[in-house]
Amino acid sequence: MIYQYIIIVAVLLIVAFAIVKLNRKDINIEMNKLVTYLGGKKNILDIEVNKSRCKITLKDISIVNKEAIQKLGAKGIVEIDNQLKIILGSNAKTLKKYIDEYILDNKK
Repeated sequence: MIYQYIIIVAVLLIVAFAIVKLNRKDINIEMNKLVTYLGGKKNILDIEVNKSRCKITLKDISIVNKEAIQKLGAKGIVEIDNQLKIILGSNAKTLKKYIDEYILDNKK
């Protein structure tokens, strides 16, 4: 009887682990799309995050696809000079981490 409970718990842990792993992949796919819509890696100069907002400094703001960014879930976009301020909600910190780790570090 105890073995059945152990097997059930093990299966539930495996399923939970698989779900967490899939969610991480989805976030990376969304972040890749967002970087593409921002004009690619080379167009991003800097990023700052303040709670749910991202302030992204770009080389060329004219190549940004704002409509696609909003379709990804941005709640608002404000353009000022060569900067975009994007309200992303809880994904703002994830975007900063992604850009810092995978894009800005690779430019150095």
